[in-house]
Amino acid sequence: MLGTNSRGRISKCWDRYRDPRRRMTDPHEVLVDIAEYRVGAGADILVALGLSSCVAVAVHDPVTNIGGLAHILLPSPSLTRERGKPGKFPQTAIPLLVDGMIEAGAGRRRLHARLIGGANMFGALLQGRTMPMGERNLAATRAVLRAERIPVSGEATGGDFGRSLRFAVDDGRIEIRAVGRDLTAL
Repeated sequence: MLGTNSRGRISKCWDRYRDPRRRMTDPHEVLVDIAEYRVGAGADILVALGLSSCVAVAVHDPVTNIGGLAHILLPSPSLTRERGKPGKFPQTAIPLLVDGMIEAGAGRRRLHARLIGGANMFGALLQGRTMPMGERNLAATRAVLRAERIPVSGEATGGDFGRSLRFAVDDGRIEIRAVGRDLTAL
């Protein structure tokens, strides 16, 4: 059985993700793709699909019901020459996301974050040669959140499986779907 929020709205759309032609048909859903970040309010539902080593950072103000989601790809700009998307790295995505939320009316002191993703999808290939990318993404993200003084209130991270999430900004509820696993809430 799928979970729902108080309006029964959050879980109705999971079956749509099985059929790509039916994705994002709810007018309140906002897809946050890799290396992007978005701010939402009220009935907005921020969605991140196919998180593996990427980390989704969901930030919420429970008083104003303003939320934001960043889909972080890499732990540091030093790992790539292409730096055109500030949502790609926690060092740029998180401050910009927080600024956007404050501009929309969120209170900085009320913000809290939840982390989703950071899986080790290719552990057998690396076999201890380097710290897995998912762990590196999580460590860098946590460091930026500490520097921004935003507490982490929940996590669904690590493992060797990918995840997709739906973040209902109106009540802060996050539902997480992973292949072959039960729907979980955070």
